[in-house]
Amino acid sequence: MDLGRAGAEVSVFAGFLDDAAVFPPGLKPLPRAVPDHAAHLASGYGELVGPLVLAAPALAELGAVAAEPLDLSVTAPGGPAQLPDALGRAADLPVRLAGFEVAVPAESSVPEFFRALEAAGDVPVFVEVPRDSRRAEVIATCAKTGHAAKFRTGGVKAELYPDEAELAAAVHAVVRAGVPFKATAGLHHAVRNTDPSTGFEQHGFLNLLLATAAARSGAGEDELVALLAERDGARVAELVSEVDPAARESFRSFGTCSIDEPVAELVDLGLVPASALGGGVTA
Repeated sequence: MDLGRAGAEVSVFAGFLDDAAVFPPGLKPLPRAVPDHAAHLASGYGELVGPLVLAAPALAELGAVAAEPLDLSVTAPGGPAQLPDALGRAADLPVRLAGFEVAVPAESSVPEFFRALEAAGDVPVFVEVPRDSRRAEVIATCAKTGHAAKFRTGGVKAELYPDEAELAAAVHAVVRAGVPFKATAGLHHAVRNTDPSTGFEQHGFLNLLLATAAARSGAGEDELVALLAERDGARVAELVSEVDPAARESFRSFGTCSIDEPVAELVDLGLVPASALGGGVTA
């Protein structure tokens, strides 16, 4: 199915949206999230949808609701200690593990943490990069070990949102190191915005894609900051329409608790045709 105006956008947005419906603020119950995920995949925008994202403890409940094969990305907020149990439970379920998303525990040293990741086996690992002095060492070790990175780009408090300079530095660092990444939390809209209900400054997922593409082309952090700060939707859409699909080799995907909303915004910006809205999840 051709989702792009010239075909290129299919590659740019394919598998871009990780279905994190069970996480805040969506908090969709698992018995609803699983069939809704299947409906997303069967819709006109199905090619844009990545795996369903679940926390490791939820695997204990999945067997009762998952009848069809399912791609999963499993978060391990408790660190690598959760990986063996997650692997064991997944082996008894009709699922394919597309990745583990693992946070670095505050008490863990970087070498200790990466040694523990060996428990993941052949499953790809996305290491949630801490926003502290360990960041550079974590990214460097991801580059050495072949693991990917994960950036938290927001949350329920304003301080959980990195500003443009911090996020630009992080993107610049992983691109220079050759480390792919995904993003989670806070990317509620396609374009940079101020949330009217909270006043939080929110990054746009398309701004982040533009910053990634620029970093891959050799741009400095100042240019990345400007792209992350751009609020003109028409300008952002124009720039995105020219992005080399290879940028997705670096920015793999982002988690969203609502698949419908980012798809609708891509349609509104003219980056995905309205015909893609066929099917999907009904309220």
